[in-house]
Amino acid sequence: MSFSSRYVFFPLLVQSFLLMLVLRPVNGDVEIPSNLPNSALIFIKPHANTQATQDLVIDKLNSANIRVLTQVDIGGKEIDEKGLIDQHYYSIASKATILPAKDIPVPPEKFQEAFGESWEQVLQEDRAVNAMEACKRFGCTPEQLNEAWNKVEAVKFGGGFYCAKVSVKKQQPTLYVFNAFFMAMRSKFVGPDKEIRCYVVEWDPDELSWAAFRQNILGPTDPADAPPQSIRRTILDQYQSLGLVGEPNKSDNGVHASASAFEGLAEKMNWLNLDPEFDQFGKLLLDSGLTKSRISEWAKDPQVKISDSNVGSVFDELEELDAPACIKKMLLLDRLNSLSSVGEEL
Repeated sequence: MSFSSRYVFFPLLVQSFLLMLVLRPVNGDVEIPSNLPNSALIFIKPHANTQATQDLVIDKLNSANIRVLTQVDIGGKEIDEKGLIDQHYYSIASKATILPAKDIPVPPEKFQEAFGESWEQVLQEDRAVNAMEACKRFGCTPEQLNEAWNKVEAVKFGGGFYCAKVSVKKQQPTLYVFNAFFMAMRSKFVGPDKEIRCYVVEWDPDELSWAAFRQNILGPTDPADAPPQSIRRTILDQYQSLGLVGEPNKSDNGVHASASAFEGLAEKMNWLNLDPEFDQFGKLLLDSGLTKSRISEWAKDPQVKISDSNVGSVFDELEELDAPACIKKMLLLDRLNSLSSVGEEL
């Protein structure tokens, strides 16, 4: 074999070895039980968190043969200090409270096209802020910022990613603000007078699918569209006797619940500081080959490769999947994205 042919052959061996690592079979020692229970996090939102609502939720869960494993109260001060609501809505909050404007992944061409000036120039002149910084710069409340935001036309750069030129008072300069609406959402969860009641629950997927849990037990996002016996519709119908100050709506709809087995894990990791090793679903993911870093990364709902030619939201891909199917889907996505990473490196 000539020197030149050996020179070509060596990187081919490296490529083959890397591909073998990516295409390795899932750990054959790990069996995913078909009756693996579904486990979700449910919490009563602050506006609805009364004793009567707590009793109602427990009654509804018991009637549906959904087992309540843990109940935890989390106050608004802790939610604020630990950024729990920001992590919960990470894809929105990252542009509103977590990342400074200079670190927000603004597409320069789209910004130029939408606003008629360069993103680089705006940054140099310190005229762009996230929503939290906007409240400080304007000296306003989240509600005042949201009111100003609703008066202007926002530009959408992506899913949960909006920007608008905002000024709260006439005398103040106009700033480019990202996801200003989130501050009003956030204010409903933080503060000394706010508290949520969390429940870790589980149930048999053969008796109740995740889709049926969301549609029939929880109810759709808008409680007015929910089935009569669902939790959200019942809270709407009985809100006065339950002690709620205002009528529930699409935003203030009483309760939140995980939308898939993986979201259940992600939300327990966030709200309860759960290590996935101590969760049955999380342990199976780890034993099947997913790393902790991958689980933590995907818990923030990033855009990932979902096919050879498309990218999409992790949460959207896994939505309403029962635990066994969710693990299998995650392993496929992990392999697809690992293969994509190796291909880029090669």
